[in-house]
Amino acid sequence: MSNIKYILGSFGDPDEMMHGIEKLQENNIKIYDVYTPMPIHGIEAKLGVKRSRIDVAAFCFGITGTLAAFSLIYFTAVVDWRMNIGGKPAFALPDFIPIMFELTVLFCAFGMVGSYYASTHLFPGRAPRVMDLRATNDRFIIAIDAQQGAEHTKVDSLLKEAGALEVKYNERKYISYE
Repeated sequence: MSNIKYILGSFGDPDEMMHGIEKLQENNIKIYDVYTPMPIHGIEAKLGVKRSRIDVAAFCFGITGTLAAFSLIYFTAVVDWRMNIGGKPAFALPDFIPIMFELTVLFCAFGMVGSYYASTHLFPGRAPRVMDLRATNDRFIIAIDAQQGAEHTKVDSLLKEAGALEVKYNERKYISYE
C-alpha cells in the first residue's frame, strides 16, 4: 500500500469542476470532499450531502432558553421570594415574556456558535486544516481518497479529461498554515 492518502484535482473554473465530479461519479469513484473559494449552487445535491439539521438544534437551544427563563422566574417569584405587591398575582406571565424571549435568543445564539465550532472543528486557537492552500484563493479542488481502491492512473486521466489544471498526490491528511 502506498503512502498517498489523497489525490487532488485542481480546477480553475467551477463548471469544469462540476464536470469532473460527474466524470468521477460515472466511473464509480468516491469523492472524499470538494473545496471551493466560494459557494457553488447545487454542489451538495450532486455530492449527496444530507440536509443540515441546524434548524432542529436551534429550536432545541431556544426551547432550553425559554424553559430556563420560565424556571428561574417561577422559582424566584413564586417559590423562593413571594411578594404581594398591590394584590397582583405572584406569577403574572405577561410581565415575564420579555425576559423569556431574551433568554431564548441568548441560549440559541450561544448554542449555535458552539454547534458550529463542534461540527467544523474550528475551535479558537486551532490551526485551520486545508488540503491545498489555493482552495481559499482561486482554485476548486476535488479530493479523492486514494485508499478506496480506485486506480490512480484512471483517476488522474479522468481529472485531466474534465479540465483539471493539475493533479497532485497528497501524502498527508492536511496541510497546516503553521
